[in-house]
Amino acid sequence: MISPTELQSIIRSGLLSFPITPFDKEDEFASGPFKAHLEWLSSYDVSGLIVAGGTGEMFSLSPAEIVAVVKAAREVSGDSPVIAGCGYGTRMACDLAKEIEAAGGDGILLLPHYLIGAPQEGIADRIRSVCKATNMGVIVYNRGQACVSAEMLAQLAEECPNLIGFKDGTGDIDTVRRVTTILGDRLSYIGGMPTHELFAQAYRGAGMGTYSSAVFNFVPETALKFHAAFVEGDDATCEQLLRDFYYPFAKIRDRKKGYAVSAIKAGVKLRGFETGPVRSPLTDLTEEEQDMLLALINAWK
Repeated sequence: MISPTELQSIIRSGLLSFPITPFDKEDEFASGPFKAHLEWLSSYDVSGLIVAGGTGEMFSLSPAEIVAVVKAAREVSGDSPVIAGCGYGTRMACDLAKEIEAAGGDGILLLPHYLIGAPQEGIADRIRSVCKATNMGVIVYNRGQACVSAEMLAQLAEECPNLIGFKDGTGDIDTVRRVTTILGDRLSYIGGMPTHELFAQAYRGAGMGTYSSAVFNFVPETALKFHAAFVEGDDATCEQLLRDFYYPFAKIRDRKKGYAVSAIKAGVKLRGFETGPVRSPLTDLTEEEQDMLLALINAWK
């Protein structure tokens, strides 16, 4: 296992990949196609894999399936860190964190708990409990009903040495800037909006130097070109890619709720990989929408 300190350093600046989770005809996790896809992606330079995350349909996976995904990723990831989605209620999240660690994981991305809102003290208790349950590095994900304040996060960072990162998927730039200003180098920061390239430059101004890319799943060359321009401050190239690829992709993605995941899985399928369908309550792209996406891919692959 990579130490939390080393993992924090690794994820501080490089692009992060969020692989999809393929299913077979019986709706079971398809380990072979998953590993084949990861092996293809491994020829491109990223800082780490975040498996069974939002793009990987963590919300539709059983705890046992998440562990199976981690084991499969570990087999083909080489030296790249394997970070896994971890969530549900506090007790389940703690148990799952232990199982991910035993399966060879290097860290976890702590996704929101289920359904109900909670006060800051309760959200903090959950984060604290999960950090204590594992030796791995823990990245907190502000999204949905689980959003920790900058002040509470600073307190947790003092208490939990293996709390290494903060990811934001809310679009609340005020909170993001408070977090990066108050905590400074204590944490690594990851942008996590859907198709985050659309927001990357704004988040950079708020102190977030990297992000996770979903489109890397099917157009890794384009994703890396954007990231290189982003790192170099080449806004002209970023804006060209936004106009020519990312905005057209977002137009497809925005046709239905849940397509932020479904469109990525469709893209991987259109690149020739076995993916199976998304699990309900998500729905797959229509044939017309797949044709639209294929035309975009063919222009950029």
